[in-house]
Amino acid sequence: MKYLTEYRDGSLASKMAERIKAISTKPARFMEICGTHTVAIFKHGIRDVLPEHIGLISGPGCPVCVTATRDIDKAIKLSRIPDVIVATFGDMVRVPGSESSLQKEKGLGADVRMVYSTMDAIEIARQNPNKKVVFLGIGFETTAPTIAAAVVAAQAQGVNNFSVLSCHKLLPPAMDALLSGGELDVNGFMCPGHVSTIIGTAPYEVVVAQYHTPCVVMGFEPLDILQGIYMLVSQIEAGEARVEIQYRRAVAPEGNPNALKTLDRVFEPCDSPWRGLGMIPKSGLAFREAYRAHDAEALFDLEVPDSPEPPGCKCGDILRGVNTPIECKLFRKVCNPENPVGPCMVSSEGTCAAYYRYSQV
Repeated sequence: MKYLTEYRDGSLASKMAERIKAISTKPARFMEICGTHTVAIFKHGIRDVLPEHIGLISGPGCPVCVTATRDIDKAIKLSRIPDVIVATFGDMVRVPGSESSLQKEKGLGADVRMVYSTMDAIEIARQNPNKKVVFLGIGFETTAPTIAAAVVAAQAQGVNNFSVLSCHKLLPPAMDALLSGGELDVNGFMCPGHVSTIIGTAPYEVVVAQYHTPCVVMGFEPLDILQGIYMLVSQIEAGEARVEIQYRRAVAPEGNPNALKTLDRVFEPCDSPWRGLGMIPKSGLAFREAYRAHDAEALFDLEVPDSPEPPGCKCGDILRGVNTPIECKLFRKVCNPENPVGPCMVSSEGTCAAYYRYSQV
């Protein structure tokens, strides 16, 4: 506890903020691509202690939020199939599809169950041998290895009525897409600590080399974030661009080789649709042939039409960092946590939900 308390020390945070002000002369905009960072920045008032010429913007850091409407519709279609149990993490239940949501389908009689882990879903499959249990694989590189391990376990244990709808996303290709699109004005990335514990720093080196954009892997406490911003500002002031790790107590340059090995055993990169960013090459995960028996896409007819965003919803623009929630006409008026129009208001890590809870605007 003492270890964490040190990273929340108010006097140390004030000193770090002063250090940032002392060296910062150039305007800069930094993007965080992690929902936990989004919430922490608001919760601890990080923006309030930075120089006015340093801006922080939120990017596609919430896995629930970046899941395309088309994939939500696939999950809804699954829930309507007789003898299918859909297992999912809690946030996904309320995310609107084009015409419905898993919550609404559950109210109409669909068997939709909220679970805390993939292993919970396997246990449901084991207890219901005459049903087909489909787990919604939503998440970045942090959760994907655990799902891969669960698939390996299910196959080894002969749990053949368990499958996964893989909607996983890989963050570095999204960073590439943001920078190559020419729409985003960003001078550095606040890279996610959780994801980086798995992937390490090598994937960010590609971004730095191609776009000369600094990347700093940060933790989630106030001092973590402020020190990470200080490191980004230092690079900007020196005209440099490199990958640095602020979150050294948790992240190693090589990441987690065992987790990456398990991930690569079950999945391979594939093109994947992102809300707001469109189809991004090699940014998703598809089942390898050896594990296709647990691939929901191969087991069920899940063809659904492409679906537009809800009228007036700016989730896509917000995920790209080109708009903030307060620039959306629906924010607070029509769209709120009780009546979310888009996923950025549903997820606890969504930018709109964070603005709604912490912003005074």
